[in-house]
Amino acid sequence: MLLARHIARPRRGEGNLESSAYLLLSRISIQGPMSVGELSEAFDLDTSTISRQTTAMLNADLVKRIPDPDGGMARKFLVTDEGRKRLEQQRAGNVRGLDVVIEDWDPADRAAFAAYLERFNNDIERRTGHPWPRPANAPAPRA
Repeated sequence: MLLARHIARPRRGEGNLESSAYLLLSRISIQGPMSVGELSEAFDLDTSTISRQTTAMLNADLVKRIPDPDGGMARKFLVTDEGRKRLEQQRAGNVRGLDVVIEDWDPADRAAFAAYLERFNNDIERRTGHPWPRPANAPAPRA
């Protein structure tokens, strides 16, 4: 809970994204256009929940619907320029928030924290069967 208080916490009037929008935008920006069904599967959430969240994102001009680039029947969501801008702003704010907390840590402690956090996330993904796609330059998840 304390970690979440210093990152990704929407504050009224600051233009921060809701946590669900942040997560969905992050996934779509990494993986590419995704349908409600694909998002539902990726997050292990009911399609009605994803539909409500994506509708709010559509209304806020964070995503737009496009035909499936692979020719499938389902329409997919693509991050808009506004969505990408807001996502980048939120990520930068998250980093600033963490930097404030760990500014006095020595580099070895920072590296250890990052390694344990990565391990923690990878283990959750492995146990749930819902791996998060990583950019090509990121280290491969551990087996």
